[in-house]
Amino acid sequence: MYNLGHTRSVRRSSHLIHTPDTFIRTKIPGCSKASVIVHVSPGLGANFTQYSVEFEAGGALGTASGQRFLYVLDGTVTLEYGAETYTLVENDYAYIPEDAEHIFRAPQTARAAVIEQKYHPLKNTSPPTLLVGHEPSVTAQPLMGDNDLLVRSLMPDTMAFDFAVNTMSYAPGAGLSMVEVHIMEHGLLMLGGGGIYRLDDQWYPVTAGDFIWMAPYCPQWFGAIGKVPAKYLIYKDWDRHPLT
Repeated sequence: MYNLGHTRSVRRSSHLIHTPDTFIRTKIPGCSKASVIVHVSPGLGANFTQYSVEFEAGGALGTASGQRFLYVLDGTVTLEYGAETYTLVENDYAYIPEDAEHIFRAPQTARAAVIEQKYHPLKNTSPPTLLVGHEPSVTAQPLMGDNDLLVRSLMPDTMAFDFAVNTMSYAPGAGLSMVEVHIMEHGLLMLGGGGIYRLDDQWYPVTAGDFIWMAPYCPQWFGAIGKVPAKYLIYKDWDRHPLT
């Protein structure tokens, strides 16, 4: 059924709302029996790339040119890294160092969120190594003392990492305590629930499956609306000097 040119997707100089009705599936090198939905890339002005990958049974995603973070949305994905094999299920994640040989495989259909970025090394600091985790096992911390807004930090808080990935969960009716304006760039994937996002001076309804890109210094605020909690996966560049 045609939507007669209507969509919730919006592209502005400081932000992007990318909704499933506008998703285009493509392929990337090293990808077989899998489709990729590129949400944001340097082509838009971002300093990272984020995409969703939809694996068919027997699908694979090969080595990235930069560092990579993968979060399993549903299904099962195996990670082959050196002589080791790791089985990742829904809400599991893996961080792969830059240029490390690896491959993700899906024995059956599966979906995952993927973030890729060139690594920015620090003098006298060793680069990070492989990290595998399970999001529900990460201790949730209330944001600014608000127990209705919980943050799980999926990456270690060390200077070795130059970006962070968190999940944020909102009880129905909960919202950020302030409009944020900062140097960090964001990629955000709505995992569940919905609400209203303020970006610049615009207000947008968002729901599970939507992707949001926020440029540095874009004014931003979120409040959860509905009868179920809202949850999203969010990337930010982190722990590097602004001139890097």
